[in-house]
Amino acid sequence: MVAEPDGPEDRKPQSDEARSAFTPPAGVGRPPAPEDDQPTSEFALPEGLSTEAPAEPGGSAFDTPPGTSGGAPGSGPSTYSARHSPPAFTPAYGVPMVTLAKEAPWQDQMRTLLRMPVGDRPVPETVQRHDDSGPAVPRVLDLTLRIGELLLAGGEGAEDVEAAMFAVCRAYGLDRCEPNVTFTLLSISHQPSLVEDPVTASRTVRRRGTDYTRLAAVYTLIGDITTPDTDVTLEEAYRRLAEIRRNRHPYPGWALTVASGVLAGAASVLVGGGFVVFVAAALGAMLGDRLAWLLAGRGLPEFYQFVVAAMPPAAVGVALTVLGSAAHWEIRPSAVITGGLFALLPGRALVAGVQDGLTGYYITASARLLEVMYFFIAIVIGVLLVLYLGVQLDAQLNPDAALHTAERPVVQILASVVLSLAFAILLQQERSTVLMVALNGGVAWVVYAAMHDTAGISPVAATAVAAGLVGLFGQLFSRYQFASALPYVTAAIGPLLPGSATYFGLLGIAQNHLDRGFASLSKAAALALAIAIGVNLGGEISRLFLRVPGAGRASGRRAAKRTRGF
Repeated sequence: MVAEPDGPEDRKPQSDEARSAFTPPAGVGRPPAPEDDQPTSEFALPEGLSTEAPAEPGGSAFDTPPGTSGGAPGSGPSTYSARHSPPAFTPAYGVPMVTLAKEAPWQDQMRTLLRMPVGDRPVPETVQRHDDSGPAVPRVLDLTLRIGELLLAGGEGAEDVEAAMFAVCRAYGLDRCEPNVTFTLLSISHQPSLVEDPVTASRTVRRRGTDYTRLAAVYTLIGDITTPDTDVTLEEAYRRLAEIRRNRHPYPGWALTVASGVLAGAASVLVGGGFVVFVAAALGAMLGDRLAWLLAGRGLPEFYQFVVAAMPPAAVGVALTVLGSAAHWEIRPSAVITGGLFALLPGRALVAGVQDGLTGYYITASARLLEVMYFFIAIVIGVLLVLYLGVQLDAQLNPDAALHTAERPVVQILASVVLSLAFAILLQQERSTVLMVALNGGVAWVVYAAMHDTAGISPVAATAVAAGLVGLFGQLFSRYQFASALPYVTAAIGPLLPGSATYFGLLGIAQNHLDRGFASLSKAAALALAIAIGVNLGGEISRLFLRVPGAGRASGRRAAKRTRGF
């Protein structure tokens, strides 16, 4: 046997030729052998990284998120740490930058922002900067509420009021403002930052009045506030707002009474009456207007004012029927009563109520339509009381008497223009807009008569198309003048109001022909809804011809979000 060398002097080092350069030195472990001899790609996923998203654990939506401090009750809201923050997501196309076109009207700009998610709204550019320390938040909110109060009391829609309030706040540099408008209450909330308490203010609208001149002045003030070229301090804005409140109406009381008579007379001629019918309808409407003013001065609610105002035109129509039967006159008493109804039907409130409903303000829309229903019931009560009396007096009130609307086209066109002009005076419009509104009403009647009387189309469809043109032209006129659309729309729908259908429905009920009466009242309701929906649709179509106030994907004008049935 050969003995193994056990001393260090017996171990001899190997030569370089006998040892490989890739052999690990003594004391260093050998690396594990690769699974395969193929080289790996630099795009391969590292070990321990997965492309699958982690499964979300089941549980309630009210469970405390991981990493949060779910303390004892009363210990304050819990939060998460930066280590356990929820994952942030950035779309592949990035986050678009939202910009607003400077040349677009402020109404379209603010309406676009209101329909935009809060996180996508751009930071406001302060238009009115008068103090380096920032705006006085309580005063700006108070000014905003006062402006919104005048607009809502004047009949503006809830969306337009919110847009105006939003415009004033952003013009004075208040970001993160949220206005809220209902039928009688306005509120606005401003949160200075995420760590400061919000500031909330509210105001109640207790009195309503129809004065479109005041409404136009408020729109002019808002336009000056939102325009960078005009310097309007808070003190100046308060002063101008006080002047708007103190300004007298552009027309005296006697002019409004005469306008109501002219409106009723023109409406009676529009549905087939002559000169005698015109005078009788005018006298009945003026008498009803004076009685309504008397009750208003005594503090009675508007419901009773409408009841009393509807009785004189109906009484004049019944009296003419009795006299015509005794003296063998060929007269149309139905045209007299119909003309009086034209002066009382609440078309303005109906259009505003349907518009609020179509734009998603259901509480305000319900309140406005309930107001319309009360006024309509008041008119029904006033006319029915007189018609019952006429039936008892054997007045020859014929519900089958058709109102001729296609025999005198020139006279009827002139009557529609005069009706719209008188309606504009009743609404206290500016003198510069009265002629344009009158022409718009004449165009509406021409379209309706051409479709219904000449082409034989359904009156509901013809009314909807004519009202759509009224809304289209009204919106275009308002954008051209940078004003509200109400003065250009409300008076122009006067010739389309369902006065004759309402009268024949009430007459059928008074003569105990309930099926015929309710059918006629249903037709009147359908015509009223066609007017309201047509006006709103025309206004929406008119915006298609205007430049969209924004650039980028997130600045498009979005509609109100719907639940889609669930």
